[in-house]
Amino acid sequence: MALTDTAAKNAKPTDKPRKIMDEKGLFLLVTPNGGKWWRLRYKFDGKEKLLSLGTYPEVSLKAARQKRDEARELIAAGVDPGENRKAQKASSRLLAANSFEVIAREWFKTKSPEWADCHSEKILGRLVNDVFPWIGSRAITELTAPVILGVLRRIEARGAVDTAHRTKSDISRVLRYAISTGRAERDPCPDLRGALQTPIGGNFASITEPQAVGELMRAIDGFKGTFLVACALRISPMVFVRPGELRQAEWKDIFLDDAEWRFVTSKTKTQHIVSLPSQAVAILKDLHPLTGHGRYVFPGARDPQRPMSGSAINAALRRMGYCTKTEITGHGFRAMARTIIHEELHIEPAVIEHQLAHAVPDALGSAYNRTKFLKERKAMLQIWADYLDKLKAGAEVIRLHPAA
Repeated sequence: MALTDTAAKNAKPTDKPRKIMDEKGLFLLVTPNGGKWWRLRYKFDGKEKLLSLGTYPEVSLKAARQKRDEARELIAAGVDPGENRKAQKASSRLLAANSFEVIAREWFKTKSPEWADCHSEKILGRLVNDVFPWIGSRAITELTAPVILGVLRRIEARGAVDTAHRTKSDISRVLRYAISTGRAERDPCPDLRGALQTPIGGNFASITEPQAVGELMRAIDGFKGTFLVACALRISPMVFVRPGELRQAEWKDIFLDDAEWRFVTSKTKTQHIVSLPSQAVAILKDLHPLTGHGRYVFPGARDPQRPMSGSAINAALRRMGYCTKTEITGHGFRAMARTIIHEELHIEPAVIEHQLAHAVPDALGSAYNRTKFLKERKAMLQIWADYLDKLKAGAEVIRLHPAA
């Protein structure tokens, strides 16, 4: 007699497990604790086996019978439904292990210790917000050029063309990592060359006219924000390091008696020396009583155990009416210094590039030497700071020459 839904619903537990039979090997197993399990008894290769089909009422009588019929079709085709289920689960586990998100996070964990925190945050942010929701669960071997382009088009559609290009680079690096670890055979990202819009402009906004620089210096001098941010603003154009390096500066790396700041660059992970002009030393001496007891020269406003926010400098510039796509950003101080020091102060590009901690291959093949041109760089930074003071004072722009 076939089982009914009412009988399944009203089945009561007893001291021992009991079976309520349906048809064609299907039965409902009622356990002493009240659980109700669908089971299918079947024979394969002369052996009697059991297959679990779920629990009642989550799986209804009708659904259980459908699962039973599907299993019987597999048996008729010479496939053991129990072994087939195991194979499907193994395939699902393999797919999950080789999904884009799993491999991307593995790649990020491997590479991120080599990067600055702000760089790591940006890459992970792009992946989490713009990539994982769309292709994170897909097997990495399923990612074709059209699939990846679909992800990038979403970013491009909101006007973030540069982010789309950076995301494409992130995806490509994950795919190359998958290739190197034997989980993919090729990277389809090169097939997308020319498919995305071209970003407008490729450099950080900067001011390179001396008169406009003078106006900026006066605006910085009159900044009405916190003393901490004001100090960071005043030092930034003098030393023109990367914004992340300035905000993460540590007192242990500042040697005021020697007027030097020695640290490891965030970009190249090499030792770098910044000879501090007298104006920067004076600012740091004023700041030391406030933050010198802690780790960071410019600690965070909410948590002094962390450095100043990455947006603090740009936010301050924005309050002063700067920090737009066509004016200046915190990173733009580097371009400002590089251009004016060369064009107005006539200092050799190689000296400037070493101060920027850029790789400058020489005849001996060395890419960067932290002590090379140190005497010239020290003179240059003092001349540059003095020149900024002259511009701030509104003095006539004079073509200066380096002291060394």
